[in-house]
Amino acid sequence: MRNMVAGLLAGVMVGAPVVARAADCAGLTNLKLPQGEITMVAVTEAGRFVSPYGQPLHGEVPEFCRVAGVLRPTADSNIKFEVWMPASGWNGRLLGVGNGGFAGSIGYEQMGGALKQGYATAGTDTGHEGQAEDASWAYKHPEKIADFGWRGLHLTAVAAKAVIAAYYGDGAKKSYFDSCSDGGREALMEAQRFPGDYDGILAGAPANNWTRMLSSGLDITKAVVDPEAYVSSMKLPAITKTVLEQCDAQDGVKDGVLNDPRACHFDPAVLLCKGGDSRECLTEKQISSVRKLYAGGVDAKGHSLFPGYMPGDEWTSWATWVLGSSAGSGSGVLYMQNYFRYMVFDDPKWNPLTADVDAALQTAEAKTGKDVNAVNPDLGAFAARGGKLVIYHGWDDPAISPLNSIAYYESVQKTMGGEKMASFARLYMVPGMEHCIGGPGANLFGQLGAPSAKGPGTGALADLQEWVETGKPIGEMIAVKLGTDNKPVMTRPLCPYPQVAKYKGGGDVKDATSFACGAE
Repeated sequence: MRNMVAGLLAGVMVGAPVVARAADCAGLTNLKLPQGEITMVAVTEAGRFVSPYGQPLHGEVPEFCRVAGVLRPTADSNIKFEVWMPASGWNGRLLGVGNGGFAGSIGYEQMGGALKQGYATAGTDTGHEGQAEDASWAYKHPEKIADFGWRGLHLTAVAAKAVIAAYYGDGAKKSYFDSCSDGGREALMEAQRFPGDYDGILAGAPANNWTRMLSSGLDITKAVVDPEAYVSSMKLPAITKTVLEQCDAQDGVKDGVLNDPRACHFDPAVLLCKGGDSRECLTEKQISSVRKLYAGGVDAKGHSLFPGYMPGDEWTSWATWVLGSSAGSGSGVLYMQNYFRYMVFDDPKWNPLTADVDAALQTAEAKTGKDVNAVNPDLGAFAARGGKLVIYHGWDDPAISPLNSIAYYESVQKTMGGEKMASFARLYMVPGMEHCIGGPGANLFGQLGAPSAKGPGTGALADLQEWVETGKPIGEMIAVKLGTDNKPVMTRPLCPYPQVAKYKGGGDVKDATSFACGAE
């Protein structure tokens, strides 16, 4: 997840840039922060930039003032953050970037892209350093879990605004946040707990219900790691091929993408092996595993813990996330295992195969729920101050069920009312998009600094800014799929949920103009 947008950053500017006043970057060394300190200030020349992790950013960056610091709200806190500010051509806005997985690093790639677009930008490691799947830092460190869950992002936003105001002599006119996955959870956490931090929030594939999502993963793992039930990724092409044969044409277009996979009632039993086992069929136990993956995990009474995966893109999306190269090696299993071992039970030897799902969920809720879950449907304070929220989720997401975003959106709608909801929030379900980006469908629409179909100055973030700053609501967006030569091979409308893009009955099926948004 950390480098998922490398190579895709493009300039997106809305409105005329604000000419920065002459500012003394070095003078920021003496800036006082209430719960931390500045540790490094440097004028960084235009050109190539290599992150502290040794990774060169895509393309060149303009000259900027780089400020690094550490925040220590508790004795066990060590929240590293950075703020980057264009030396000239600042557009007057702050763009905060988030994290993936268990965080542990600063999103330098996305920060570099934001800088090129004219933003002052900020990011944090949320209080620890480590790879995205690693949660060992949380072992017996409850304050670090709070820093990861909500405190690090909030305090970084506060510090970034202070740094920006000191550098430019004036604060950012508007502040935005753009992230996905755990960053989508962070985005919703900001809207729910700290409605004054950001004016506009772009939340992709939010992992906002960690306790139930990973308890569901525990139940699924117990069912599918049996060597006889494990489905090798070599069998995935046959599953996807059969799904598409059965369901692809349901939306009026046969294009390898399911417009809404909920309409596909695929039963993997049609692939039952008649003779010997092969890549083209599934055994009885493997059929049960696939059904479990579609259904999602349940508690002891059979009640759903978290929705399952959608049919239509098992190959290639399930290969790494869901199944891995051997039984129990998928990324989802590692996230689940590390969460319970290091954040919930403080037991490195905790074994998911012998664990009780209901007890695990109960303990997870009690110990970490208040810090990591972002499920509050009352966004009244955020809406009242003029905040705007855009949630998006790929229908082919193999990491976080897309049905979870629909469930959260509808919970906000039920709590606040449809008319109020429409005044400040939108949900976009993206056919053929996998986790945050990529997949067989049109999946680039200006999220995470990615290109958009209509070029610079357009796309999700630009539309969100226009909504915040002019009051023009977001409607249809256009997504694009790029080929290996970075040229468009497909465009498709993205419609505000619950609308869907419907084929008009004529025209190129790979051209967005052949579709129109309407009721499903």
